[in-house]
Amino acid sequence: MRLDTLVAYLDEYLRIADEIADAPDALNGLQVSNSGVVSRLAAAVDLCEATIRLATEKHADFLLVHHGMFWGGLRPLVGPAYRRIDGLIKGNIALYAAHLPLDRHPDVGNNRVLARLLEIKVKSEFGSYHGAPAGVWGEYSGTRAELSWAVTKALGTAPRVLAFGPERVQRVGIVTGAGGSIIPQAAAAGLDTFVTGEGQHWTFFDAEELGVNVFYAGHYATETVGVKALAEHVSKKFDLPWVFLDHPTGL
Repeated sequence: MRLDTLVAYLDEYLRIADEIADAPDALNGLQVSNSGVVSRLAAAVDLCEATIRLATEKHADFLLVHHGMFWGGLRPLVGPAYRRIDGLIKGNIALYAAHLPLDRHPDVGNNRVLARLLEIKVKSEFGSYHGAPAGVWGEYSGTRAELSWAVTKALGTAPRVLAFGPERVQRVGIVTGAGGSIIPQAAAAGLDTFVTGEGQHWTFFDAEELGVNVFYAGHYATETVGVKALAEHVSKKFDLPWVFLDHPTGL
């Protein structure tokens, strides 16, 4: 299919044209073009030399990522930055990135997909990040241990649990990725449990002093679910084969 047709669809579907507030260096949308034709998709959490190499090995000509090329801001095209661009161009691989537009999407977004996997009944959004809602919250009926097992099954990795809330879980917030700083907002929203990827050292004390269960399930792991769901959606709509490129950081 034509690259411009796919890009136009993604821009509309992910509401990128609506300019969802995001980090200034996210640069959501098409970041690197190719020859103009797409025949095979690859999805990955991060754009890096390893995922470009894997995309090339899988003969993909369109790479869909959550974390794109430009997180470090302006930098010379030398070293790794050059090798990434060189690999994409030599492989004829277009690069498309979706950060908060993917996190927040109502169908294939990281937060919503993880909630479905955990059987959390989403009620609304909550919190704030760059002026936009940070995550979703919903109802869960089960114990802290049962939710921990559900996270492990969904993501393939056991979460680090800060068990400072009630043993019986009822109101759960989800912010995939680096959401530890949102713990006070989760408490203010009346949530007893918060699932995210990672947080800084001092977030332990936020959880402890605010009485909230916090599940640190890994930045990478919690953000695999959205790109997979989006790639599957695009694959079905346009009859394009796709592959997930797994390059875990363990963080």
